[in-house]
Amino acid sequence: MSKRIIISGGGTGGHIFPAIAIANALKKLDPATEILFVGASGRMEMEKVPAAGYKIIGLDIQGIQRKSLWKNVMFPIKLMRSVRKAIRIIKDFKPDAAVGVGGYASGPLLYAASLRGIPTLIQEQNSYAGITNKWLGAKAKKICVAFDGMEKFFPFDKIIKTGNPIRKESVNIAGKHMQALELFKLSSFKKTILITGGSLGARTLNNSILAGIDKLIAADVQVIWQTGKFYHKTISEQLGPNHHESIYVVEFLNRMDLAYAAADVIISRAGAGTIAELCVIKKPVILVPSPNVAEDHQTKNALALVEENAAVFVADRDAETKLVDKVIALLCDKDRQKKLSNNIGKLAMPDADEVIAKEVIQITNNN
Repeated sequence: MSKRIIISGGGTGGHIFPAIAIANALKKLDPATEILFVGASGRMEMEKVPAAGYKIIGLDIQGIQRKSLWKNVMFPIKLMRSVRKAIRIIKDFKPDAAVGVGGYASGPLLYAASLRGIPTLIQEQNSYAGITNKWLGAKAKKICVAFDGMEKFFPFDKIIKTGNPIRKESVNIAGKHMQALELFKLSSFKKTILITGGSLGARTLNNSILAGIDKLIAADVQVIWQTGKFYHKTISEQLGPNHHESIYVVEFLNRMDLAYAAADVIISRAGAGTIAELCVIKKPVILVPSPNVAEDHQTKNALALVEENAAVFVADRDAETKLVDKVIALLCDKDRQKKLSNNIGKLAMPDADEVIAKEVIQITNNN
């Protein structure tokens, strides 16, 4: 008999893409599986999930605002309403299991599921568990993680190291190097740096490249620079219409596979989803974690790789003065590039979506 599964969470691409990957893997196991997503109203999952072909229901829920306490006045009311709505959703849909991937909606939904006796599975993407997942972990049947040492946050006997689901199309880079150079109008005789701060961009990365752009040009290297939509106009104006031909500036990279294929070294933030992709593509990487995230989890993600000699770490506060010098030094050190590539490749778990999907089915069978 086919299963009915609820997947909840979202808020950022780092939560949404893994959720969709798990849904696709469940459908691959059994095309008759019925899947319903539950997200937070007004967040990006309400657009991305239907675009992937799945139905989604929104909860009127927000996160706790740490910087402005008065904005939390409505939080308890919204939380109670969301739990009540989640209970109604579960009564109507009658799921065999509920999966939480993190984000505002996963708390009320998984709590409601546990009240109704529905088995739950948590997919914790980061090396430092968030408040909601730590709280929900006590009732969950399984907790799928991507990093070692997660027994600090969850019951040891429930933990399974599966890795984080990735966008397969983004990491399929084999044999695409020349195609990539053609797309970005780059030379095959020069080394290439990829800078990516995500779809919205990262102010620190952008400021660091601007500050060191003369050094990059002098070093005779090429740059693929994803600025993000918030910063693209300002950076383009600062560079001017006739900026150096070795600097390829783009708001958003539609072909992440070709950007990865072109790169000799990558500069990136340290979100869990990005790290999962970087492990699979096996290129030397410099991580500059965002400090503006809950529990500073990106720094903890990055340091987990640094401990394995699988990445170079630059603190956000040091990036404007140190980042460009570090990347030029790394491009000149072939031995270190090779060691970093080998070590990050050892951490790759490319089939996480399928492994997690099988665990979801297992908890429905054992219930």
